Amino acid sequence: MLKWPMFDLPFEPMLSYWLGGISTYDLEETLGAELSAYDPNDKRQREIVIRNFILTRFDDLTYRHRFLLFKVLEEALNLPGFDFLAQFESDYDENTCVAWDETQIKDARGFFEDIYKLAGEDWKEDLRKASLEDQSAW
Repeated sequence: MLKWPMFDLPFEPMLSYWLGGISTYDLEETLGAELSAYDPNDKRQREIVIRNFILTRFDDLTYRHRFLLFKVLEEALNLPGFDFLAQFESDYDENTCVAWDETQIKDARGFFEDIYKLAGEDWKEDLRKASLEDQSAW
C-alpha cells in the first residue's frame, strides 16, 4: 500500500488535493493576498496559478503519488455531470477555503481541465513510468 512520504498513513488521493496549493484558510493575508492578483477565469493567469501554486505543492511526492493524483482527476473529468464547482466551496468546519469561491469561477470544469493538461505535460515522464508498473504492488 502506498503511503504518504513523511507519514505512516495510507495515501488515498482525493480531488480536493488539487486545490490545496491555493487553500487560503488562515493564509488570507499572505497567500490569499498574493493569489487575489490573479483572475482564475483568464486562461493565461490560471496557467501561472496552476504551475506556480498548484503543481509545485506536489514537488515532494513520488511519481507513484503523482500518478494516483492524476488518475483521480482523470476519473472526475470522465464524468460528464461531475460538479467541479463544489470543489471551490468553502467549508470552515473542515478548515477549507480556496482563493476563489464558487461564485467567482465561471468554468470550474475548465479550471480542472487546465490542471489536467498542465500536470500531464509537467509530469509526463512520471506518469509514463508509473503506468508501466503494477499499481497493485504499491
